[in-house]
Amino acid sequence: MYTFLKSVVKNIIPKETLIRHEDQLRKLLKPFYQGKDHECNICQTKLKKFARLQNGQLICPVCGSLPRTRRLNMLLENEFLKPNFSFLDFSPSRMLYKKWKKREDISYYPTDFENEFLSDYHYDITHIDAEDEKFDLIVCYHILEHITEDQKAMGELYRVLKKGGVALIQTPFKEGEIYEDDLITTEEERLKHFGQEDHVRIYSVKGLESRLKNAGFQVTVRTFSEDLYYGYSPNEKVLICKK
Repeated sequence: MYTFLKSVVKNIIPKETLIRHEDQLRKLLKPFYQGKDHECNICQTKLKKFARLQNGQLICPVCGSLPRTRRLNMLLENEFLKPNFSFLDFSPSRMLYKKWKKREDISYYPTDFENEFLSDYHYDITHIDAEDEKFDLIVCYHILEHITEDQKAMGELYRVLKKGGVALIQTPFKEGEIYEDDLITTEEERLKHFGQEDHVRIYSVKGLESRLKNAGFQVTVRTFSEDLYYGYSPNEKVLICKK
């Protein structure tokens, strides 16, 4: 039902209107999904089920959060985001952007270079317009696979992170080695080889870990298990990078 309704809405409502009023439109779905068997930890809605996307991921029908977003929210709330922190957040999800913007006890820097996400800054990740050691915490989720000069970007993340600070990094992963090819440049070729029109590589966990260590980070790979109540995906990996 969710996929059908989403398709109908997209065909009827202009994109700009849909983005501007997404919160209100999603509330219309709430009566169809309310229950007690599951919970979205971002919008706190109790659900009888999550909606399932075509790729199998469980999306919250009320706020639109994906499994990785809900897990990230849990990690930030429980472990990594502390009062008085300076927090750099690359291309944040809409719901987390709104959540952290309300926090008066942190300095929040949401950034999106191409203006496709809600943000207040437009940092180029390969040349971040910020002084050395400015941020206590950086979230860089599903960004580096878009960046041609990824090792330059990693160096910039290391530079602007405070000593003792933490960067949480995640990308899509594959087994084996990193797969990249500078000759693959068209959207059609990138979709075929890398899984998305604007991706320039697919990392392996070990490959990304190695590049981050070369940039100076101390890296811990954490693997998380499935949690059906909160709709977390199985075998999710997050790289915890410390300076």
